[in-house]
Amino acid sequence: MGEKEKPKQQQQQQSSAESFEAMKSSLSQVIEGISFLISLSHCIRVFTVKWQLIRKKLEELSSGLLAIENCGSSSAQNIEVFSGLVPSILVTVNECHRLARACVDLSYSGKLLMQSYLDVILAKFDNYVKDLSGFYTTGILSHGFAIVVSRPGVTASKDDMRFYIRDLLTRMKIGDTEMKKQALGNLYQVLAEDERYVKLIIEIGDIVNVLVQFLDSPEVEIQREASKIVNLISGFDLYKGFLVKAGIIGPLVRILETGNDLGKEGAVKCVQKLTVNADNAWSVSAHGGVTALLKICSNGDFGGELIGPACGVLRNLVGVEEIKRFMVEEGAISTFIKLVTSREDLVQINSMEFLQNIASGDESLTRIVVKEGGIRALIHVLDPKSTVSSKTREIALRTIEDLCFSSQNCINMLMNDGFIDRLLFFLRNGEVSVQESTLKVTSRLCCASEEAKKAMGDAGFIPELVKLLDAKSYEVSSIATTTLHSLVSIPKNRKQFIQDDRNIGCLLQSLDRDEAISGNNKKLLLSILISLTSCNNGRRKIASSGYLKNIEKLAEAEVYDAKRLVRKLSSNRFRSMLSGLWHY
Repeated sequence: MGEKEKPKQQQQQQSSAESFEAMKSSLSQVIEGISFLISLSHCIRVFTVKWQLIRKKLEELSSGLLAIENCGSSSAQNIEVFSGLVPSILVTVNECHRLARACVDLSYSGKLLMQSYLDVILAKFDNYVKDLSGFYTTGILSHGFAIVVSRPGVTASKDDMRFYIRDLLTRMKIGDTEMKKQALGNLYQVLAEDERYVKLIIEIGDIVNVLVQFLDSPEVEIQREASKIVNLISGFDLYKGFLVKAGIIGPLVRILETGNDLGKEGAVKCVQKLTVNADNAWSVSAHGGVTALLKICSNGDFGGELIGPACGVLRNLVGVEEIKRFMVEEGAISTFIKLVTSREDLVQINSMEFLQNIASGDESLTRIVVKEGGIRALIHVLDPKSTVSSKTREIALRTIEDLCFSSQNCINMLMNDGFIDRLLFFLRNGEVSVQESTLKVTSRLCCASEEAKKAMGDAGFIPELVKLLDAKSYEVSSIATTTLHSLVSIPKNRKQFIQDDRNIGCLLQSLDRDEAISGNNKKLLLSILISLTSCNNGRRKIASSGYLKNIEKLAEAEVYDAKRLVRKLSSNRFRSMLSGLWHY
């Protein structure tokens, strides 16, 4: 480079830097003017709708201009393109300020004329926002300017929070891919940490529309970030309807159909939340969501993170009769029976609840579940050697109870497949929650089938139930008493009960406990003792126990069943064993 060229280049650089500084000075003036104008607009009580639209454009424009102001002097050569835009915006801002002041003071000459002026101003601001968007699209502004507004602190006013959200919205609208992604990330962070922002973005409204558009974005990262946000919002019951009205179901279903695995996981979790109360079932069905979800559930290549929530959505939708029938026609029952034996707890739980919901109260569908191997699959979950969670076992027990106990044929199938042995195992060895669920199912099965009572007696249920008479939980001891009462209605079971001296001793001890001799429990215990007196051996063991005085006291208190028991024990053969004589 020649010596003469160097001074010329230096002069050009100096001139460019001076122009850049001058432009930034004007830019600061414009940004300050817009900020003041936004504040002033909140004081206007006329033409409120138009001023809301103007304020929205001002907020978007402010965010874009702040991005320009944030650039460094090294980008001065690119900033020259703004040299004509900034003065034009300043003129319009000053003009808008005059209109705002006239509206505040009510000093305008006519409503129609003022409306016309406001329409013109709104159109100008809209064009400026579009110009800025074009700069981002062409790469003149890039993600290097993305951090333009700091997140407000925890004590920030609603206006500050709203301005921050508006800034994020602007970057989502006019930014390049990187800026959009960063804005979405920042939005997710504030929503996750402060629920007040969730309400704000619903009030602003446009953000939800942009998020819905992003769900159809070809950019996987943009789609994923948007999905995370709508998934978070869908967790709030108040805003589910708003999301659906904004058209979110369609894009979510499209992701389920064609998205990658990670995108599908986010979409299906969102749909699951939106369909918890089935209000949005028809919207999901109308967009082909049921077919897409059934396809996911029948695809063995997907993991539990995707199939589990997909099962959950279908479980939510099955309450709608027409959708249920469609699922049945598409082979959903067979699919879900296979999923019951999955290694994923979430998949198993949602699958069993699906089967319970689809077949409960419908004998024809229950028969299909049985025919397709549903009973065997459910009993498999109760295999003591399996490593499933306690919750999974509890739901398996509940599903069996709900689907099988109304049919003697199903009960026979249960017993043939080892269900009685499973119940006995968990009654003896199960965790507390599983043991309680097992006890409830055992009691229900006793009431449902005479054959089951006989099988339980032979299997050894009586001593396990007797142990539970002394349980700390009143509910457990009460159910155990009810179940024993049902079991001893079988003569063979009464003989087995009497054979073990400890059984009668525990029964009498339970009757002696204050908390056990109240209400129906006392009546059942006495009824069991009365049934045992049908055997000579039973009468002898009761009469020779140390609890006769307690029984006599109950009889003296006019407890009817206690009187009956004393009569049974007062036969000629056993009268001498009693401490007193009873004549009625």
